[in-house]
Amino acid sequence: MRIREDELADEVALNLTSLIDVVFLLLIFFMVATTFLDPERALELDLPTAESGAARDELPEELVLNVFRDGRVALGGREVDDEALRSSLESAARRDPATPVTIRGDARVEHARIVSLMDACALAGLSNLSVGTLARQGGG
Repeated sequence: MRIREDELADEVALNLTSLIDVVFLLLIFFMVATTFLDPERALELDLPTAESGAARDELPEELVLNVFRDGRVALGGREVDDEALRSSLESAARRDPATPVTIRGDARVEHARIVSLMDACALAGLSNLSVGTLARQGGG
């Protein structure tokens, strides 16, 4: 039996509809799965790494001071000036003098700025201070 070429061309066809459906489902899955952002990462700080220390659970009443490369300070995710920072620290000290304060400074910020923030915390009555760093991956 002889097969004509025009019959062969009609029979061979790939239906890409289901393949396209699968690709779109994968695309939607990865788009949805990767939209969960850590709010602290949105601040674009380049934290220095530390060999020692371990990750700890943050206390709900912890104050986190983020210091940007140019010296600006953010408290609780919003930028504050020195006067607003001082009043916030004083009110936190009135509520609880043992309130933990973490200062997360950019790796290239001037050391004097970090010291001035530590001094402002001490003057407000807060002494439970720590410096935020990134833990080195790989352990060695």
